[in-house]
Amino acid sequence: MGDFPSRSASTNAGGPGVTARHIRSAGNGVSPIPPDDRPPLGGGSALPRKSRFSLETGFKGLSTAAGAMVLVIIVAIAIFLISKAVPALNANDESFLTAKEWFPNETPPHFGIAALAFGTLLTSVIALLVAVPIALGIALFLSHYAPKRLATPLGFVIDLLAAVPSVVFGLWGRDVFSQPVQHFSEWLNKYFSWIPLFGGDGPFGRSILLGSLVLAIMVLPIVTSLSREVFQQTPGMNEDAALALGATKWEMIRTAVLPYGKPGVIAAVMLGLGRALGETIALALTLGTTFVISFNLIQSGGNSIAANIANTFGEANATGRGALIASGLVLFAITLVVNMAARAIIYRRREFRDSAA
Repeated sequence: MGDFPSRSASTNAGGPGVTARHIRSAGNGVSPIPPDDRPPLGGGSALPRKSRFSLETGFKGLSTAAGAMVLVIIVAIAIFLISKAVPALNANDESFLTAKEWFPNETPPHFGIAALAFGTLLTSVIALLVAVPIALGIALFLSHYAPKRLATPLGFVIDLLAAVPSVVFGLWGRDVFSQPVQHFSEWLNKYFSWIPLFGGDGPFGRSILLGSLVLAIMVLPIVTSLSREVFQQTPGMNEDAALALGATKWEMIRTAVLPYGKPGVIAAVMLGLGRALGETIALALTLGTTFVISFNLIQSGGNSIAANIANTFGEANATGRGALIASGLVLFAITLVVNMAARAIIYRRREFRDSAA
């Protein structure tokens, strides 16, 4: 056959299992690679299949155990709160959920959570109403308007605000911020006293307004940081498509950025709400110690569950401590309901977006 090698010769030259492609590669200066020595396709692991299976099984078991541990801790906390609260609730002469008075140290004890739960929800809602629009504006500015040399250090400063201890915010609110808020409350009462929110004859000191504004400042960096990260994850093709259709920058944000980031923004707001609901020291230093249900924001007074625990735990007797733990159980339930509602909203929004896609 002339200079052409026979099939058996080519097979012997390349070794068993070597194809013609390997022979040609060897002729071009590339050493033939037997199939058994070639790396797995797709850059996969070189570990044996049995070892990979055991590692994946171990990691899956570890992840499942970690998730189950969270549920176990939540159940353990609930059992502890219930066991400590039941004796005080049995000794109570009032309806715990509807009574406004708080006298657990008297004989017989009578106390209720209505005024404390109202103050907790009112201060948290007002804090979110103040903080969320500002936080979203800052997040959009940092992600789509500010130059990088300004957005990077400003974002770093906002992230640092989230690490400031709550006692610092509380002391600042009581000793520094209370005076401007008092003047603002007097101005509101002078010109808008016909609105029930700003009525009353004073005094205007430690009030719902002061506590809510301090809470808003504390919630602001959390909502801002998470919203900024969400806005920065918007696909560039969505923004480019909106701009290519003739949209202005604000129209592009309204039609492409905000709808895409809505689940993340909801999660950020709910996380901020959780921080506001559970805040203790800052509200203990800026709220009053009254047990009333009133929508008046500027008169001295107001209270919350966490602040009441911090203010009265030291002087409480056994029944009083049980009553405070029972109030903590209510706060635990409120926080749990808020988180479950947030998860449901995010899931429904994600399901709607996936079906639309």
